[in-house]
Amino acid sequence: MGSGYSSPSISQSSCTCLASSPFQSQESQSNSLNFCSATRFLEPHLRKSSKINIPKSPFSVISPLKCAKVNKMQTQVEDSVKPIVDPHDIDPKLLQKLAYDALVWCSLRGLVVGDRNSERSGTVPGVDMVHAPVALLPMSFPEIHWKQACEVAPIFNELVDRVSQDGEFLQQSLSRTKKVDPFTSRLLEIHSKMLKINKIEEIRLGLHRSDYMLDEQTKLLLQIELNTISSSFSGLSPLVSELHRSLLQQYREDIALDANRIPKNNSVNQFAEALALAWNEYGDPRAVIMFVVQAEERNMYDQHWLSASLRERYPTLNDSSYNTHQVTTIRKTLGEIDALGELQQDGTLVVDGQAVAVIYFRAGYAPSDYHSESEWRARLLMEQSCAVKCPSISYHLAGTKKIQQELAKPNVLERFLENKDDIAKLRKCFAGLWSLDESDTVKDAIEKPELYVMKPQREGGGNNIYGEDVKKALLKLQKEGTGSDAAYILMQRIFPKISCSILMREGIPHKEQTISELGVYGSYLRNKNEVLINQQAGYLMRTKVSSSNEGGVAAGFAVLDSIYLV
Repeated sequence: MGSGYSSPSISQSSCTCLASSPFQSQESQSNSLNFCSATRFLEPHLRKSSKINIPKSPFSVISPLKCAKVNKMQTQVEDSVKPIVDPHDIDPKLLQKLAYDALVWCSLRGLVVGDRNSERSGTVPGVDMVHAPVALLPMSFPEIHWKQACEVAPIFNELVDRVSQDGEFLQQSLSRTKKVDPFTSRLLEIHSKMLKINKIEEIRLGLHRSDYMLDEQTKLLLQIELNTISSSFSGLSPLVSELHRSLLQQYREDIALDANRIPKNNSVNQFAEALALAWNEYGDPRAVIMFVVQAEERNMYDQHWLSASLRERYPTLNDSSYNTHQVTTIRKTLGEIDALGELQQDGTLVVDGQAVAVIYFRAGYAPSDYHSESEWRARLLMEQSCAVKCPSISYHLAGTKKIQQELAKPNVLERFLENKDDIAKLRKCFAGLWSLDESDTVKDAIEKPELYVMKPQREGGGNNIYGEDVKKALLKLQKEGTGSDAAYILMQRIFPKISCSILMREGIPHKEQTISELGVYGSYLRNKNEVLINQQAGYLMRTKVSSSNEGGVAAGFAVLDSIYLV
C-alpha cells in the first residue's frame, strides 16, 4: 500500500449545529462507515415519538419539474465530494422550512422506522413510528465513479455465483478461520453437509450490495465489502432519493440545483422483481415467499416496502412469463421455522402449513441471531429444502471477509472469470487486503496501525478494529500464538473527503462534518444454465459524522442519504 494515508485534521468548529446535537463527537475516522445492522443503525436515543400513518399507495412518483439553473456545480473529480450546497450559506429560516417540509414528507410517504423507546415498535406495525434519520440534502458524487460502480455490479453478481459453485475453494479458504471462529465453523458445517449429499441449487437468487468509499488521496473508488446476505435499505433508500428531489423542486428558487441530477433509484421494485421471478421459476403457485426476520425489528418498514411492492406489482400475474397467481409473503423467525417447519419427502419446505418457494434472509447473518440449537436446526432445514434461498449457504460464505481477501490475491479472479476486461474492472476497485499470516504486512500494521483496519468474519458492523487498537490486537495475537489471527483480515484504511452536511434526527437539523459510503445493489437470478436477471439494482447512500467510531454508529450517528451527480 502506498504511503501518505493519514487522517486529516478537522476543526470541529467549522460546522456548527442548530441545536444541541445528538451526533456525539468521538475520536476516530473509519475507512468504512461500518453501519451496523439495520436495527442498531436506526436506533437513536429519541426523546419523543411521532405516530405516523403510512399512505395506502407505497409507490408515489414525483413528477419532475424544471429547475433553476445550478449556480455552482463541481465538475472536477478532485473537487467532487465538496458539498453542493454549503450549509453555512443557507438562511436559518429557509433551513427550518426545509426541515419542516422534509418531516412532513417522511411522515406521509412512509420514510419511517420504529422508535427504540417503545417496546412494541419492533414487533407491532404502526406503533410508535418516527422519521428515519436522513440527510436534508443529497451528497455530491462524481458521475464517473457512479457509472463505474454501476458497471461492475453485474460482474460482482456473476463472480459471487461462480465462487458459490466452487465448494473446494470455499472450504479451503476458510479452513483456518473455522478453527478459531465458531460461527464460521457452523456455517461451514452446513455447507459441508450439502456437499456430501451433492445438494444442487438449480435456481440461484442473489440480492447483493457492494459498498464503496471514494479515497481522497488517490481519487479511486475502493470497495469496502460485498454483502450477500440481508442487504438492507432497498425499501427506504428510494424514498430518500424522492425526498431530495421533492425538496430541490419545491425550493428551486432558493437552492438552484437540478433535481434530475439525483439518479433514479428503483431498488425496492428491482428486488421485488427478482423475488417474484424466482417464485415463478420455482413453479408452485400455492407456495409463498418467506422473509426470515428477527423477533424484534425496528427497521421492519424497509422490509414491508418490499412486501408491498410484491403485492402491488404482482397481485395477479397474468403475463405469459408468470403464473396467474398472487405472490404472497410471510414473516417468520428462525425459532418459528424450527417449531413450525417440516421437510416433505420431495424436498418441499412447509412452514405453518404453507409451502415455501423462496426464502429471503433478513436475519441469520450474525451469531446473535442464533440463540440456541433451534435456530441452527432451522438454518439446516431450509438449506436441505428445494426452496430458492436468498442467499444459499454457499452464497453466504462467498460474501465473507476472508473470501473477499482471497479473491484480491493475484491470479485468483482468473479462477472464476475469463474476461480480462471484467477482471481489470474489479481489481481497479479492490482496496488492499491481507491475511494475518503475511508477516511483512502485519509488521507494517503494528508500526503504522493508523493505515489499516482489522476485520473479523462478521456482518452488521460494530466489529472492526482501528488505530492503536490494531497494534494492540496484533501484538496480543502474536503473544498468544493460538492461531486466532485466522479469524481476522487486514484492510487498507481509506480516507474519504470530509464534507459539511445537514443531518436530520429527532426532527432537528444539525450541521455536521461528515463522510459518506455508497452502496450499489445488484440482483441476480439463474435457473440452471440460464441467467434470467443480472443487473445493477439501485443504490444506498449513507452519511455519518466524520469523527464518530463504530460505537457512535451503533448509537445512531449515521443517516440515509442520496447522491447528486457532478
